[in-house]
Amino acid sequence: MRLGINLGYWGAGMDGDNLAVAQEADRLGYDVCWAAEAYGSDAPTVLSWVAAQTESIDVGSAILQIPARQPAMTAMTAATLDSLSGGRFRLGLGVSGPQVSEGWYGVKFDKPLARTREYVEIVRKAMTRERLTYEGEHWTLPLPGGPGKPIKLTVHPERERIPLYIAAIGPKNLEQTGEIADGALLIFPSAEHLEDTALRHIRAGREKAGLTMDGFDVCPTVPLAVGDDVQALADMFRPYTALYVGGMGSRKQNFYNQLAQRMGYEKEAAEIQDKYLSGDKAGAAAAVPHELIDSTALLGTVDRIADRMRAYADAGVTTLTLAPAGFTLEERLTALRAGTEALERAGLV
Repeated sequence: MRLGINLGYWGAGMDGDNLAVAQEADRLGYDVCWAAEAYGSDAPTVLSWVAAQTESIDVGSAILQIPARQPAMTAMTAATLDSLSGGRFRLGLGVSGPQVSEGWYGVKFDKPLARTREYVEIVRKAMTRERLTYEGEHWTLPLPGGPGKPIKLTVHPERERIPLYIAAIGPKNLEQTGEIADGALLIFPSAEHLEDTALRHIRAGREKAGLTMDGFDVCPTVPLAVGDDVQALADMFRPYTALYVGGMGSRKQNFYNQLAQRMGYEKEAAEIQDKYLSGDKAGAAAAVPHELIDSTALLGTVDRIADRMRAYADAGVTTLTLAPAGFTLEERLTALRAGTEALERAGLV
């Protein structure tokens, strides 16, 4: 099992620290460094900054939002980043959510599966440097009846087939991800529930495409905090978990809330959402079960973290992406080093 890191969103007050974390991960031999975007910092700018100041670690978008860019633009960005980084770019895509898609980008959040499939097909085709033509429900290239003509990418990408990941939570999206992508970006992964909540759906998609799980990268992100007091460490992540389970989306359409329900926390997920949406964020955080946080994060001593890493590897994870927590840069770097030590103790190197 390989290790990655996730820097999250840029511009949250830790920008200089984030670069130092990425550089230390590069020195320690981490496999990939991911950066996110929502409605603040964009991922490609951050990734180019990190790639320019690291040597061997891959840089990946987790995610480039599909409603933010036309697919041909994403192909251009992927080709450019892969070239500038010397073949170290990984393209992570996702549809975001209805509030961001419609509120920030003005793009209707409808038929996300069909939209994602078409988007991936166009990006893949553009990267081959074929003249770009496409006829779909959401995109038609060139537009009919106008001056547009088939155009091909003018630059030669470092790699024609850049590894393509999709952020997926729901069963149908997970199945399609297995069918059309090279990897899945997962969130709130529990090793004990991973087969039922994700892998069986991904495997079904692979089988549908006549493929096996060989070469497919199962890549969940987990918070990492090192120390002796597991309860206190878990409490650090209560606001984060409450935000996603309670407030990331509407009452009817919150993918993270639905995931918590599928993990057996139906009552708790409803309570967290009720409190969060009513404005009681502290109450929502307090309502998050300790077991939910502990099972979806790496908390405790190095030995305890090593045990949890073995569980993830046994469950089918191939790249475990860590989000090292800490109030200072040194605490985050310590957590990062502990991740490497735990992987070694787990015998997974």
